[in-house]
Amino acid sequence: MIIRVDSQNGVPVYEQIVRQVMFAIADGVVAPGDLLPSVRELARELAINPNTVARAYRDLQSQGVVEFASGIGLAVKSGARRDCQTQRRQLLQHRIGLALEEAFLSGLDTDAIRRMVDAEITRLEKQSPNLKGSA
Repeated sequence: MIIRVDSQNGVPVYEQIVRQVMFAIADGVVAPGDLLPSVRELARELAINPNTVARAYRDLQSQGVVEFASGIGLAVKSGARRDCQTQRRQLLQHRIGLALEEAFLSGLDTDAIRRMVDAEITRLEKQSPNLKGSA
């Protein structure tokens, strides 16, 4: 599992970690029983404060995604994949809704918005042929 954070994108770093771990679980990259990197290890890898990683891990625990495995660290809980898939879908639906609302409020009509969305999908597919939605 590769985690990347961007302190300039407006999303708190701990939340970026939570999302990326959940998305990795949703994709099956991280499976039930797999261990997350230690707080120190991930903090060192990302060059961030260990407290930020600890906060992300607490959030994942409180959401029921991971659990403490005595003496070995945090492990992904069984059933977490389905939960993470649901949460990912809800998060992305919300974010898409906000973007569409902004587009409508800016005065664009439905056809113009659809053209923009289609153009963006085409751009992303060309940029990265490995995207899941690519033809």
